[in-house]
Amino acid sequence: MSPRGVGDPGDQPDLLRDVSANDALRPLADRMRPRTLDEFVGQDQVLGAGKPLRQALEKGQLHSLILWGPPGTGKTTLARLIARHADAEFMQLSAVMAGVKDIREAVERARQARAERGLRSVLFLDEVHRFNKSQQDTFLPYVEDGTLTFIGATTENPSFEINSALLSRARVYVLRSLRVDDIVKLLRRALEDPARGLGKRSIDIDDEALVALAHGGDGDARRALGMLEVAADLATELDGRAVITLEQVREVATSGRRRFDKAGEQFYDQISALHKAVRGTNPDGALYWFARMLDGGCDPHYLARRIVRMAVEDIGLADPRGQQLALDAWQTFERLGSPEGELALANAVVYLAVAPKSNAVYVAYAEAKSDVEEFGTLDVPLRFRNAPTKLMKGLGYGEGYRYAHDAPDAFVKGERYLPDEMPDRRYYRPVPRGLEIKIGEALARLRGEGNKGGEEKK
Repeated sequence: MSPRGVGDPGDQPDLLRDVSANDALRPLADRMRPRTLDEFVGQDQVLGAGKPLRQALEKGQLHSLILWGPPGTGKTTLARLIARHADAEFMQLSAVMAGVKDIREAVERARQARAERGLRSVLFLDEVHRFNKSQQDTFLPYVEDGTLTFIGATTENPSFEINSALLSRARVYVLRSLRVDDIVKLLRRALEDPARGLGKRSIDIDDEALVALAHGGDGDARRALGMLEVAADLATELDGRAVITLEQVREVATSGRRRFDKAGEQFYDQISALHKAVRGTNPDGALYWFARMLDGGCDPHYLARRIVRMAVEDIGLADPRGQQLALDAWQTFERLGSPEGELALANAVVYLAVAPKSNAVYVAYAEAKSDVEEFGTLDVPLRFRNAPTKLMKGLGYGEGYRYAHDAPDAFVKGERYLPDEMPDRRYYRPVPRGLEIKIGEALARLRGEGNKGGEEKK
């Protein structure tokens, strides 16, 4: 049987069947959806020989699952193929438009399919991360009792977007961006297929142009096929054949930005990669991720703020100029704007990447905060308290305090500045890099410890 959509079976087209004359107006990417597992390109890590999902499909077995991956990697098509292999009723909803009422209608339809025809049902929920907790809870009981098998599709990390109860009942399969050779294969198939693709139009395109089109797809099959359709409409007629030139491909394929979700997984992955490249003293990687984020539409003001954070957290006192340079770059961008001001931010990125690194203050501050929580509200030792009144002097405020400027090198050797009830601590341990080399040497000399390296917290 063919899988169907929610509602009356006659109202919903089977997107996996052959294309009829009335389907010619459907987008090329929709017409070229794989109809079988053999037509499905890529995702060997999920559908390769011997993989659990492949084995389950070949046996017609069903289990609830979540397909997590970027756009255009085949999530919807794979869900339909799963239902088809299991000979199950297929119901599709989009979390963008559906609500609790729609889920209840799908559940009722699943019950009817099981009672009247003995069929299992698959509820495919696209963009499942758009559903809130209560909406996800609505269909959880029907997954548990077997009324329906749930398949969710999401571009966001299920760990953060899917209820733990639902997540524990569904296996997560990660779909990856398609490789260039995978997309080339799909494009060739579309050019050659006379029924669903562009085969009847006799279109010529050389390998270089086809690869350029695949690169323009940026790992997204739907996007690449859409570009091919536009390029085909722009094709030049030559000796009775349509020719897609490299120049036409470049015009079509360079019209969009690389994938970048300003509030999603890719956003945080890329800013993490930028920060780690700076921390790892790799200016080339840092510049690449910086450029990637700008290319994707990231707000340069956000990047400027994060660059200052990098200077504070990872360069610190090893090179205090890094923080000032990052702030100056931010101010320069404010005055110049884009794109000229972006170069100032790039300067800061490169400087911080090649600067000596230290997180000594970052670690020290975290340890001090931890002790504040552990020891609670300890009293300030009397010797460190000011005594502006006679009463306070009589109570011993300020008694025994030794003024540092009166001591050699303005350092009172042996003085403890922590609460008396606390053990000794050395939160700040300078690293042997940059300016902190000299800071460490100075502290060791004042303490009479010789030229020692970083010290452990005592």
